[in-house]
Amino acid sequence: MYAHSNPQQPFDQTQWEPLYVADHGHLNKVAAHCSTFASAAFKYIGSGSGCWEVLGKLTGLWHDLGKFSDDFQSYLTNANGERNDAHTSEIGGRIDHTSAGAQQAVDHLPPGVGALLAYSIAGHHAGLLDGLGTGACLKGRLTKKLPEWKRKAPAELLKPPAIPPCKLSPDPFSIAFATRMLFSCLVDADFLATEAFMNPEQSAQRQSERVDFGHLDTHLLGYLSKRFRGATGVVAQTRTEVLNACLQAAEGKPGLYSLTVPTGGGKTLSSLAFALRHAARNGLRRVIYAIPFTSIIEQTAQTFREVFASASDGYDNLILEHHSNFDPEQETVRSRLASENWDSQLIVTTNVQLFESLFACRTSRCRKLHRIAGSVIILDEAQTLPIQFLEPCLKVLRLLVERYGCTVVLCTATQPAIEIRDDFTIGLPAVTPIIVNAPALYQRLKRVEVKDAGTLDCKQLAARLAASNQVLAIVSTRRHAADLFHSLVDMTAAEECFHLSAAMTPEHRSERLDEIRKRLQQGKNCRVVSTQLIEAGVDIDFPVVWRSIAGLDSIAQAAGRCNREGHLEQATAWVFTPDEKEHPIPPGYLRHSTDAARQVIATGKYADLLDLPAIEHYFRLHYWQQQSNWDMRKIIEQFQLANDRQLPLYFNFATVAERFRFIDSQQQPVIVARNEKYRILVERLRSIESAGLPPPRSIVRQLQRCTVTVNERAWRAALGRGDLQLLYDRFAVLAAPQLHYHDKLGLQLDADPLYDPNDTII
Repeated sequence: MYAHSNPQQPFDQTQWEPLYVADHGHLNKVAAHCSTFASAAFKYIGSGSGCWEVLGKLTGLWHDLGKFSDDFQSYLTNANGERNDAHTSEIGGRIDHTSAGAQQAVDHLPPGVGALLAYSIAGHHAGLLDGLGTGACLKGRLTKKLPEWKRKAPAELLKPPAIPPCKLSPDPFSIAFATRMLFSCLVDADFLATEAFMNPEQSAQRQSERVDFGHLDTHLLGYLSKRFRGATGVVAQTRTEVLNACLQAAEGKPGLYSLTVPTGGGKTLSSLAFALRHAARNGLRRVIYAIPFTSIIEQTAQTFREVFASASDGYDNLILEHHSNFDPEQETVRSRLASENWDSQLIVTTNVQLFESLFACRTSRCRKLHRIAGSVIILDEAQTLPIQFLEPCLKVLRLLVERYGCTVVLCTATQPAIEIRDDFTIGLPAVTPIIVNAPALYQRLKRVEVKDAGTLDCKQLAARLAASNQVLAIVSTRRHAADLFHSLVDMTAAEECFHLSAAMTPEHRSERLDEIRKRLQQGKNCRVVSTQLIEAGVDIDFPVVWRSIAGLDSIAQAAGRCNREGHLEQATAWVFTPDEKEHPIPPGYLRHSTDAARQVIATGKYADLLDLPAIEHYFRLHYWQQQSNWDMRKIIEQFQLANDRQLPLYFNFATVAERFRFIDSQQQPVIVARNEKYRILVERLRSIESAGLPPPRSIVRQLQRCTVTVNERAWRAALGRGDLQLLYDRFAVLAAPQLHYHDKLGLQLDADPLYDPNDTII
């Protein structure tokens, strides 16, 4: 009985991988991996953790029982040298080898435990299924007639082991999450075991060394001491106080923490200092830094790289970036492999990648989940979680802390918006504040007055901007940014004006930001019009900032780009209302948060819109009094217990994965070959397609740096006009960049742009 044929020697069965043989059979290897992963992921549950190690082993042993059938063995034998990847055969509907193990689990294990294993086993190729449904579902798999397989399976393999008592929560949401965790252990174990046989060279490239968080902690403190030595003033003193508070709090036990620091207070590096020391003190496994905006994630990762660049301890592979804009020139084989299952110790990712993975059903998304257990999770700008997913998001964060040994740090520049309170019962409980007196810290770091400028159309606002030598204006839509930029150029020197939005490729934006920083440092005239992508985390300092009306948390972020280093005794951040006939505020999150801010302003109670009482009023309107919207997509009710002996767990994993998407609007990528480097890559991709070969991952990754997203309607219209050319029926290449890509504004393909995707919370 074989699990896989050898791709290098497909006709020599002596070189194939045995299905079940002590120490080197595929089932044995997967069981060993899965048992180890489950032991690590579930060890924080307490006295019931021992059962998960047994269940992990059993899941690995039973996951491919269907391969004992004559049908599957014939499939391997008759493949005629073709690549017979079992994953492909399962998904393609040719051979079902996963239902057998699922049926075995529900037939021979206690009902709840059997169903839990059945979900994982049945979905380990195609993804976690819904329990019931008109299409593919677990119930259908459990009642499906299968080819005979038990006759060839060893009796000792099919005998259920003694399972220690499992400590399952009575909450179906919690049981469903445990199921997804076990599924993650199995999927990662299966991938690693299969890779070791099918592609031993690649398997050998996987990262094996581990670094000591204590060493990282020591190195970071040395770096901070050198970098800020001699810095004086209120800002420098306050940053030192924030760092010391983080280091002191890091000595505490794992749990929920909040770090409330106004913009410019050194939150990024101080939170990293907390994470490294806390992980070292508590024996935690990794640090995960989740950021809401893709536009700033690269800067954060680069900041971390600069910290460890001078280390002599070989930290080259320490930082793993996992997001769509990652520069492939910094990618190594090991970093690419680590991104598949987050087998790294310092991960920088997006909220989208983190939270959508926590509610995913596909193997590629779920594979990493078991490695999140025992981590420090830094949630940057924690108040930006979407209202419609608040309850499931907070519920899963609480589970990670209470049952999976995680520490979660809620970082914010305003105040913790997601802690439990009387009018916010779904909030996170028992949160330890790292900064004990946040209002006093806010007052000391106050460097900006926020003033209301009333309603201004594009020309009026451009005139105000033209009157300043160095100024930043932030608006909420791509169209508003482009129109304002044109008006500004009409009034002043074009070379002194800059535009930033997600209509520009990631590489183009990086180039412009570098140029803007240089002009600011040199004291040259510099007028910038940007969408929201510049707000959070972008280390840039203007003497004057203008912000179109938005949520107070966004206004606070915009104000954080004004007088950031405190060089001016006082500075002003102006809030204005755009002429809605020209530029209406988009529906959804932006409209809702703006309306809440307007209600706060209309009270006339707050001389300072960024004072904590004003912010608290804003969050009461924006979050706490929106109970009907906390689980708008009905995620939690998709997990139910049932009086069904065969399937007592009605968990709709596939439905939840489809519903749980932070970004609703359908966006399509467009490749813009704006220079010779990318033109060569596109031509290489075109040639490879003509040769009938699959697209190389390396080229696809590099092209991400020259990709812009547009709404699907505009994308299809451009495709119909011939403005886009499709490669491999999925890579849309801009046919004439010289006609449709502006050197200042970026892609001008969309005649009716939707809001900038970077303005949504991702």
